Amino acid sequence: MKLPERVPLADVRTPAEFIRGHIPGAFNIPLFNNEERVQVGTTYKQAGKEAAILLGFDLTGAKWSGFIRQALEIAPQKKIALHCWRGGMRSGAMAWALDLYGFEVWLLEGGYKSYRRWVLRQFEGPYRLSVIGGMTGSGKTSILHQLRVLGEQAIDLEDLVGHRGSSYGTMNKLIQPTQEQFENDLADQLHQADRKRKIWVEDESIAIGKRSIPKPFWNQMQTAFLFDLQVPIDQRIQALVREYGVLDKAFLVECTERIRKRLGSEQTKHAIAAIWEGRMDEFIRFVLVYYDKTYRAALNSRSPGSIFPVNIQYADPTLNAHQILECTRTIPDSIADITL
Repeated sequence: MKLPERVPLADVRTPAEFIRGHIPGAFNIPLFNNEERVQVGTTYKQAGKEAAILLGFDLTGAKWSGFIRQALEIAPQKKIALHCWRGGMRSGAMAWALDLYGFEVWLLEGGYKSYRRWVLRQFEGPYRLSVIGGMTGSGKTSILHQLRVLGEQAIDLEDLVGHRGSSYGTMNKLIQPTQEQFENDLADQLHQADRKRKIWVEDESIAIGKRSIPKPFWNQMQTAFLFDLQVPIDQRIQALVREYGVLDKAFLVECTERIRKRLGSEQTKHAIAAIWEGRMDEFIRFVLVYYDKTYRAALNSRSPGSIFPVNIQYADPTLNAHQILECTRTIPDSIADITL
């Protein structure tokens, strides 16, 4: 991150380690495959370091030319950064081979383990957060994206986590990253942001699908100013019909069944019947009873002085983004500024 020029980063851990979590933008050149790493680790425990090193060379003996070719593909200028788990033998061995071939090599001190400590520190802040709230179907995500177009700093948590936040949040196609990778990607965006400027995020529960917003960052979201979009229910229903009404009916029924206890048996029965019969506006109206109630409960847990209602006048997210920015000009950037 501090190098004067951007250098390709190669993660030499196993494919399984890389999938679980990696530095955004890194390439995977695994010194060992998943099974080989287990063999080396077992040998290290049972027979010691030297035996493990010898086994490592036995396993990689015919692979070195392939490693170099992979490195040349990602770093044709022969400048590359490397890391493994703790900055130990795996990255050291790869650095030795690439240096021998003529590469200029940097090693990440402390490896991925050190990077993960850095990631967790990013969530401590403080950040000048502003939160876009509003009941389901208010167009929060579209407005968030337009704020970014208008030059504002905005982080789309739902995009990072691959989920839209409700029972229907996978949209029958989205795949969530691991919790670790979500944290890495979020930390990367926070690092790139200017902490002196406002950062816009969408109001979220701490859990988005099967992933969780890091608690220190979520706590800051809860104490930030929230701009509560006031949108007529018919406008919200039409927006949701356009977004969810085109999805597979069986998927919608399955998702509705998951909230049966919270929606109520009678309401669930009517919602499912509406899905099968193609009455999508009625289906949306039924499930909004639950989601609107949930949103109001979350809103009541906030300090009343931190909530600013915004009566949305347009269907155009660009105009609505301008309207929200106009509202912010009359209040501080954050609650913390009130006491300055």
